[in-house]
Amino acid sequence: MKPAVLSIALLLASASFALAQANPAPATQSPSTAQPAASAPAQTAAPAGINAPNAKGAPQPKTQEEYKAYQAVITKTDPAQFEAATDEFAQKYPNSDLRVVLYKQLLNMYRSAGQTDRAIAAGRKALAIDPTDPVSNVMVAFAIAQSTHDTDLDRDDRLNEASADAQRAIDDLDTGMAIPPNTPPDRVAEAKRGIQEMAYETLGTIAMTKKNYPAAEAAFRKGIDTNKADPDGVLYLRLAIALDNDKKYQEALEATDNAIKHNQSGSEALDLANKEKARLQKLVGTQPAATPAPTAQ
Repeated sequence: MKPAVLSIALLLASASFALAQANPAPATQSPSTAQPAASAPAQTAAPAGINAPNAKGAPQPKTQEEYKAYQAVITKTDPAQFEAATDEFAQKYPNSDLRVVLYKQLLNMYRSAGQTDRAIAAGRKALAIDPTDPVSNVMVAFAIAQSTHDTDLDRDDRLNEASADAQRAIDDLDTGMAIPPNTPPDRVAEAKRGIQEMAYETLGTIAMTKKNYPAAEAAFRKGIDTNKADPDGVLYLRLAIALDNDKKYQEALEATDNAIKHNQSGSEALDLANKEKARLQKLVGTQPAATPAPTAQ
């Protein structure tokens, strides 16, 4: 998951930076009320090309008042205060494109703080405004899939929601992402790979929860294929466990070798990969009655 999260975080950071530097000249202001560019505060000076169009159109404030309100929100570092300010902003500016930016940032803040339910709620608010945004879709999908348990009364509804969100992230990747102007093409490509990787990992996790091991295998392999130059070792571990559960022990053993190769030294994933390899080596060598396979971590 690490490459995906880093790519998305970089995209969010560059979007926030671009907006934090913007100084719109809204058409709705009259000449008498519009702030002259020469007297604009230094922190709101617009860099060259900030309003350049992209495929979807980067979120931009429509008025100086809206922009100043947005700036007031992004100065807050406490997630609860940020959420209250974002909700207030959304109510005051119900047509603002910046609502999605703020709710995505709130999602990321709650995710970083380990508050999964609040992260999901923030992501759902973002999706209610822009249901085609790949970043919101994949982060909500991943959070739901990782936090859903067989004992949950709404298990099936949660898994269906996560599956739909993950698939939308894949389907709308080229048309739904608002890319900040002047973002380097390699950064955009990195973010897209990360989103795809995370989406396929989510679909694989959902299939594992449903004990549909062939579907899980297919999804994990697609996730690995999105970033062959720097594959995620955790995805190889998940693939190994899916193959193990499907009694494809030799293929699972090969996947554990890659999991060991691509996971960081000292990590929990590496420890699990080594344990899984030892289990599979016994199975491949002697083929005894198989013990229950482990569940995905």
